[in-house]
Amino acid sequence: MFDRLREDVRTALTNDPAAKSAREVVLTYPGVHAVWLYRVASRLLNGGHPLAARVLSHLTRVLTGVEIHPGATLGRRVFIDHGMGVVVGETAELGDDVQLFHGVTLGGNSPEPVKRHPTLEDGVTVGANATLVGDITVGEGATVGAGAVVVDDVAPGTTVAGNPARPIGESAEPPLSQHPRCSNPNED
Repeated sequence: MFDRLREDVRTALTNDPAAKSAREVVLTYPGVHAVWLYRVASRLLNGGHPLAARVLSHLTRVLTGVEIHPGATLGRRVFIDHGMGVVVGETAELGDDVQLFHGVTLGGNSPEPVKRHPTLEDGVTVGANATLVGDITVGEGATVGAGAVVVDDVAPGTTVAGNPARPIGESAEPPLSQHPRCSNPNED
């Protein structure tokens, strides 16, 4: 258990240049605290204590500003930087070395008790205020830009941005010559 705690502190020190010491991370990083308390809540849920798990999850949200459902799955070295407003839904799955910034939502799109939240594979980074909705997969090493709205799968290693999110370099509009409202100059 203590190895995991040390690993989380090292992850914060590695990912955040503002972190100056392990003591500072342990005492002042709400994203780290949220992950630690999530692990306790998840154990409670898996141990047959769903109400206690949800109460702890709620208290964690009050204390840290980060809401992680105890039914979610988090890998190792998940780092939530400036965590305020982060929401991780019940069926979300986060791989190892995932980094989330403030305001990220991993939301569901169904009221049914099915897989309805995103899966983030290893090494994914999600920028501030990005919203990912539904049973989608963000592939290994992908990056989601700040403020992006993602409702479709993201290929491994791809960077997406915008609303709706598209790979960087891919235009949301067709070129003017292919725009449906433009007439063909050869017609007349």
